Parts: sequence; structure tokens; C-alpha cells
Amino acid sequence: MWPVLLFALTDSLTLRTAIPVAPAESVAVTISGSGSPVVFVPGLVGSAFGFRHVQAAIATDTQQLLVIEPLGFGRSGRPAIADYSLTAQADRVASALDSLGIGRAVFVAHSVSGSIVYRLALVRPELVAGIISVEGGVTEQPVTPGMRLALKFAPLLKLLGSSGLRRQLVRNLRESSVDPAWLTPEVVNGYTQHVDDVGAVLAVLKGMARASEPWALGPRLHELRCPVRLLVGPTAHRGSVPRDEIELLQTAVPDFQVIEVEETGHFVFEERPDAVVAAVRALTAASIGNEVLTSAQR
Repeated sequence: MWPVLLFALTDSLTLRTAIPVAPAESVAVTISGSGSPVVFVPGLVGSAFGFRHVQAAIATDTQQLLVIEPLGFGRSGRPAIADYSLTAQADRVASALDSLGIGRAVFVAHSVSGSIVYRLALVRPELVAGIISVEGGVTEQPVTPGMRLALKFAPLLKLLGSSGLRRQLVRNLRESSVDPAWLTPEVVNGYTQHVDDVGAVLAVLKGMARASEPWALGPRLHELRCPVRLLVGPTAHRGSVPRDEIELLQTAVPDFQVIEVEETGHFVFEERPDAVVAAVRALTAASIGNEVLTSAQR
């Protein structure tokens, strides 16, 4: 039986569900369509909402589109005590896919979730047919130095409440964009709708800051056997992938390509969803072709 805690049919094609992945831990999953799976994994400032344009453009009768929100992200659970390492998050994504009976899939991951999916491809390579990492470099810890600094002001953020946290998030979204015109009131609400409980959000961030990775990603990148496409905005912006991380990926990953998407910042799927759609279609077609070739060789 499908281990679903709660679900809601938002329309005839979309199912939203929470899947338990450990005691007191559940991750939010959005599912639509059927067929060859494409799995989206949003970044820390994101949820299924962020991929709406891309999903609408690639929705077909032959593809199943899933969004898995890691623990502490979006609509997923926010336990104060949990292992928030990137490796543990990769394990949770795998558990969700196992629960759903999903096998090999193309992954689209944003920001820090790129490193979650890289780790997933190393520990469960049979699940990952290819990776499209949107502004996701080689992250070795869940939080950035800037976020650690911000946590020093956690008492102030808690005092300001959800409205203060929303203002900070919107400021970050603007600074991460080349043209912030996409940040309409409706979109801002979509990105900030899950931050009402400031205490829970801060507890998750503190848990991420305490997290320790059991192994380093960089030295194992050469083991990746799936194609990796890194989409980046070439204009300097908040959240840019450091040049040394791009060079590491270029040197270490056997099948790697960096794709610069003009006129975009950190949220490529908002400013240029067509570029992400093109990357998904290309990698999905290549994945299906490889599977057919492998079957023929058998």
C-alpha cells in the first residue's frame, strides 16, 4: 500500500502527497502524468511552485513529473531534531522513490539540491538516468557561510516574525535575479507561503548548520556515470556557482556540460523556463535512447 499520510487532488492530473521516510519525517511529493519519470528537487528557497512553468511546458501523456521537496524544504516536515546533511537528504529522496515504485529517472535539481542529487547518483546509480543541475555546484555542506552569519541574528528574525522573514526572502530573490520583473505579488506569495512558523524554519537552518557529511562529494565526482548538465546564469548574481566548482565538475565528471543561459540569475526556471525545458527534453531523449540501445545489446 502507498504510504501516504495525506493527499489532495488539486486537479484531475496532479496529486500532492506526504510520504514518510523515517519516524517523524515526511517529504512532500507532487505527482502528475504517467510514463517516463522526470524528478524535480527544489532548492532551500523553493517548492513545487517554482517549477510550474517548466512542468506545464513538458507535460505529456508519456512522462510522469514528480517534485520531491527535501526535509525542511517547502511543504515537507520540519522536525527540529533530524539529520539535515546532504547525504541524508539523498537517502530520503531515494526512500520516497522506492515507496512510489519509481525507478530510473532524469533529475532536475536547483541550487544546493544539485549536490543532493549528485550524492544520490553515487549511492543509488540505478535511480539516476541524468542530472540537470540548475545553478547547483559542488556543495559540501547544506548552508553557506552567509547563511551561518545570518543565523547569528536568529533572535532578531524570530522577533520580527514571518513578515520580517518574508521581506528577507524577497530581498534575496531580487538580488539573485538579473531582471526581478518575474517577482509579481502572486509569485512572491508562492515562494513565501511556507514560512509562517519562523521558529520551525530557524530550527531547520540550525540543524543544517550542525549537519556533518559522512563523506566528501568532490573526490567522488569521477564515479558519476550519468550525464550531468549544469545550467548557470553568466551574469554575476547572488548564489552564482563559484568558478572553481564549475572547473571541478568539468575536470571530474565523465559526461558533463555547462550551459550558460543568458539573461538569467539563480532562478533560471523563472527567468528562462524555455532553457530548462530544452535541457529536460534533450536529456530525456538521450536517456530513452540509451535504454533502448542497452536493451538491444542484451
